[in-house]
Amino acid sequence: MNIPKISSWYALVCVWLVSIILSSCKINEKDKTKTDVFNEADKIINSIKVLEFPDNTFNILDFGAIADGETNNSEAIKKAIATCSEAGGGKVLIPSGRFLTGPIHLKSNINLHLEEGAEVLFSKNSKDYLPVVHTSYEGQELMNYSPLIYAYKQNNIAVTGKGTFNGQASNTNWWPWCGAERYGHLKEMPQQKDAHNLPRLWEMAENNTPVSERIFGEGHQLRPLFIQPFECENVLIEGVTFNNAPFWVIHPIKCNYVRVEGVTVSSHGPNNDGCDPEYSKNVHINNCTFDTGDDCIAIKSGRNNDGRRVNIPSENIVVENCNMKDGHGGVVMGSEISAGVRNVFVRNCKMNSPELDRAIRIKTNTLRGGFVENVYVRNIEVGQVKEAVLRINMYYAIYGPQEGNFMPVVKNIHLENIKVENGGKYGVLIKGRPESFVKNVTLTNVHIKNAETDLSVENSEPIIFNNTTINGKKY
Repeated sequence: MNIPKISSWYALVCVWLVSIILSSCKINEKDKTKTDVFNEADKIINSIKVLEFPDNTFNILDFGAIADGETNNSEAIKKAIATCSEAGGGKVLIPSGRFLTGPIHLKSNINLHLEEGAEVLFSKNSKDYLPVVHTSYEGQELMNYSPLIYAYKQNNIAVTGKGTFNGQASNTNWWPWCGAERYGHLKEMPQQKDAHNLPRLWEMAENNTPVSERIFGEGHQLRPLFIQPFECENVLIEGVTFNNAPFWVIHPIKCNYVRVEGVTVSSHGPNNDGCDPEYSKNVHINNCTFDTGDDCIAIKSGRNNDGRRVNIPSENIVVENCNMKDGHGGVVMGSEISAGVRNVFVRNCKMNSPELDRAIRIKTNTLRGGFVENVYVRNIEVGQVKEAVLRINMYYAIYGPQEGNFMPVVKNIHLENIKVENGGKYGVLIKGRPESFVKNVTLTNVHIKNAETDLSVENSEPIIFNNTTINGKKY
């Protein structure tokens, strides 16, 4: 009669022990997930190899370059690059001095190196950026003016040194084409929103017009990018400074294994994004300073039908040890995001300026569609932002109505160890869709001071708060 009782007692003990073990396993697995998240970032960084180049140096002075800031040195630089390429690669050296040039086209196995004191001034004559090349404009491919520095389908390329690239854009050159009076545009001037410019490109993209037939350039007002590695592998941009950009500054598109290290971007013109990886993967942006007229870093993946046509998500992107000053956003995903963005890691950055609008921003709509998932932000110091520390907007609107049939998805957005002194209008501002709630947003050890409004959240799963305060209130 006692045997069943003993068996029942034994069974209960076993169940209890198993439950403890399983619970322990769950905790350990949770801890493992937490500690392993940024280990994935380290794996991405380690996958980007240190570039090596043959021990050859070709000084542009030896090819006829003149450092007077007035002589166009395009041919001298072109010859130096061609000779270096024929020799199997190496370093093309731009020494101290002021060198005027047209666009620079890089080739495989070449390191374009600027000595300290070197300043490369890019021509203000738009005709110097012809013939047109395969490039892009706001997430749509086209044939347009050459980027100021351009590499197309090359491997093992670098731009390094302590010198400065000066795009010489201003309110009298390039910038007025944006159409804004504050950037020098007058009513009688043509601009990018005219029917023969962006509307024509949008129509071509929607109609799947072959890129080779999307010819712009002369007679059109779509500004060139500053530096664009296009469909390249193993890219390094290190140490240099970029000033006065016509349009987006650093734009690796369809690239793999990219490192942007110790770069300074100081450019306050229209659409002067600092660094915009697009359709790219395995990208490391480290120890840079962004003082920009638009987003400091904006991760992109094509606009509308063109993004869906290309269908290459941007993924495995690590941003760390950077300093964000002026700009619409510190680290941004969108708005050209139709192919999606995933696996973004941001850590150990400082963001501070009365002109910095948001720290972390995600922007899309139902014309863009796309997805953003797996974004991890940790150890960020924010001095001041104007609008919000975190803004997620699935109703982003520019160039008129932006409603379509492509419902965006935003999920798995995690902020940890964030200190904010002046939070702006909102601590957190989220605007999801009734048909597509923002999912799995967590704030851990986030402390936001001096925000006008703590939270404004629509169409989102409840935010998960862990040891988080906004304006002194614990959530």
